[in-house]
Amino acid sequence: MCPAEPLVAYLLLLVDVGNEHIVAKELRKLPGVTEAHVVYGEFDVVARLEPGDISLMDETVTTARKLPGVTKTSTLISSPVQFLG
Repeated sequence: MCPAEPLVAYLLLLVDVGNEHIVAKELRKLPGVTEAHVVYGEFDVVARLEPGDISLMDETVTTARKLPGVTKTSTLISSPVQFLG
């Protein structure tokens, strides 16, 4: 039996024009956030989270949603399943 994989999630954020770098900087300060980057495409900022548990993830995502300039978020929780091939 394999040890439990760490909880990893990705937070995608749509923000007001001009706030991308500010939001990414603020995200990096939140607990459990390991990376935050300005990106091109449907969303403006993506953050990688390793919160340790679901309650800290909830707290971090809720705080991120309240950051000035954030208009939409989508949270993707990584599957712990490893495919061998």
